[in-house]
Amino acid sequence: MIEVLSNGALNLVQDTGRPAHLGIGVSNSGAMDAPALQIANLLVGNDEGAAGIEICIFPFRVKLHQDAWFACTGAVTTVTLPLRSYPSWWAAHARAGDTITVTPPQHGSRAFLAFRGGIEVPRVLGSRATDIKSGFGGVDGRGLRKGDQLTLGPSADDVGLRSFGVAPVSRTRFIEELASGSVKVRAIAAAEYDEFTDEARAAFDGTEYQLTPDCNRQGYRLEGKVLKTSRPLELLSHGVVPGVVQVPPSGQPIVQMAEANTIGGYPKIATVIEADIWRLAQLRPGQRIRFELVDHPSGVAASRENLAEQQRLRDGLSLMARRP
Repeated sequence: MIEVLSNGALNLVQDTGRPAHLGIGVSNSGAMDAPALQIANLLVGNDEGAAGIEICIFPFRVKLHQDAWFACTGAVTTVTLPLRSYPSWWAAHARAGDTITVTPPQHGSRAFLAFRGGIEVPRVLGSRATDIKSGFGGVDGRGLRKGDQLTLGPSADDVGLRSFGVAPVSRTRFIEELASGSVKVRAIAAAEYDEFTDEARAAFDGTEYQLTPDCNRQGYRLEGKVLKTSRPLELLSHGVVPGVVQVPPSGQPIVQMAEANTIGGYPKIATVIEADIWRLAQLRPGQRIRFELVDHPSGVAASRENLAEQQRLRDGLSLMARRP
């Protein structure tokens, strides 16, 4: 069992979500940066879909009431224990009575803390993910509070687990882009793309947009050149998914995120490819985005590249487990 020592309305128990229920109005939810949570789980020998803690209010502290292996990924941060500390993207072992502190990140906005065995909370519609918009899943559908006690699931023996870290190339590239001043986010033209003016399409694919403070798990509002349609559009509400870039009457785009509305009526100029949604999730208000329009095969290739990176990590972990 672990005990939460920090309040944080947006520090949540999350897994990879419940995408099979959009048809009944239930959003995907789940980790905003799903690859980071999946890799954290791999580092401690869990199934990739095990529940962990998504952290975006720092510092975050938990006390262990049992020995446990843990890993912290996502944002570039430092994890401290009594008398020692570890960088992010690192697996380590802690003893009962230890307090783990995740410090404010140097880069990125969300960290993911996984424990061997995963966080055991009741499944709702097949997932342990917290849906704070609807108020279910996780711990009573809310953020974690000081004093919450979370049970860790059963796990096999710890053979093969070691204290070590990984450095995914995709994350190194992301940090380099942050240093350059803007981050590239690839997107595919959506249903109403041709309804936008030539100037709007050129602006979307050729200028920078800034993430505003009006951003949360439901959606990110951006600020930049106004995107106008060539004629007034009145659309019936229809299905939307995470990554959809909608344009309300203001002309400033909104990107739907993990707890996206399942329907909406604003015209859609593009959809962020699945492989790049984590990049948006790791941005902070004030940071800048450069959209790059790509075709469907390029989006599929990017997803395969992400999957190949995770497979290389799995292969490396498997080799370490066999090492005497």
